[in-house]
Amino acid sequence: MAMSFDPFSEFDRLASSLLQSRPGPRVMPVDLYRDQDRYVLNADLPGVDPGSVDVDVDGQLLTIRAQRTAGSAEGAKWLAQERPAGSYLRQFSIGEGVDTAGISASYDNGVLSVIIPVSEKAKPRKVQVVSQARDDAQKSLAS
Repeated sequence: MAMSFDPFSEFDRLASSLLQSRPGPRVMPVDLYRDQDRYVLNADLPGVDPGSVDVDVDGQLLTIRAQRTAGSAEGAKWLAQERPAGSYLRQFSIGEGVDTAGISASYDNGVLSVIIPVSEKAKPRKVQVVSQARDDAQKSLAS
C-alpha cells in the first residue's frame, strides 16, 4: 500500500512537538466575560491536581498557577505520550474597577472558574443633569 507524504502536516507535527517541549510554564486557554456586576474567568486545566492550583491577587495583577504531573508507569515502554505535563502560568491586569477583596475561585471538572466582582464605584449609575436656566425659571415661577 502506497502512503502519501504531506509536507505541511509533517511541518505542523514538528512545530507542535517543538512548542510542547519548550522550557518554562505553559499558558492555559481561558474565556473571560462580564455578567452583570461581575467578571467570570474560566481556565481549562484538565488533569491538574486541584491542590496545585494557586490564584493570587497583588494590587491589580491576577496570577493563576497550576502544576500537572506526567503519568508514570514503572517499566512501561511508551508508544505515545502526548498529554502535556509541567507548570501553567497566566497573568491578567484587572484594572481599578474591580473588588479585589471579593474575588473567589473554584475548580471543577478540569475548569478553574474565577469570579471577579465589579466594585460599587465602577458600576453604571444615572447622573442628574443640572441646568442654571431651568433653576432660574423655577425661581421666577415661585415668586
